[in-house]
Amino acid sequence: MDAIDRKILQTLQQDGKLANNELAERVGLSASPCLRRVKQLEDAGVIHHYAALIDPQKVNLGLTVFARIWLKGQDEKTVNHFIDSVMDIPEIVECQLMAGDCDFFLRIVVTDLDAYRKFQIQRLNKISGIQNVKTEIPLQKIKLTTALPLG
Repeated sequence: MDAIDRKILQTLQQDGKLANNELAERVGLSASPCLRRVKQLEDAGVIHHYAALIDPQKVNLGLTVFARIWLKGQDEKTVNHFIDSVMDIPEIVECQLMAGDCDFFLRIVVTDLDAYRKFQIQRLNKISGIQNVKTEIPLQKIKLTTALPLG
């Protein structure tokens, strides 16, 4: 990956909806080589998909909480059951397997605190194998970005 590929990626991270001719102009290429490079980045899996970033407040999902999860065991069956379970829960928008104190770290979006409490009781706590859930409620979003530091 060279400097032009990085510039293409940085530009697409800022605006993934750019038309190829606009992208080409911004990165200093003509349209055909730019399109070819984007296709190569897609084929290599560097760009794995495109998505619209939605303002959670505008769709009534105003509360993000973080949950640390401890499992009853770290055996393959228990871990895989938890992973399979969270894949089917749309409120869980991010799940990380952790090294350290807890086993998993979740980012969960819901409408409000009452909705989260209901979610925890009716969905999260129903996943067998969970020993403990600790919920962290952020007070203020300081920084949230999807852009990777490619510079």
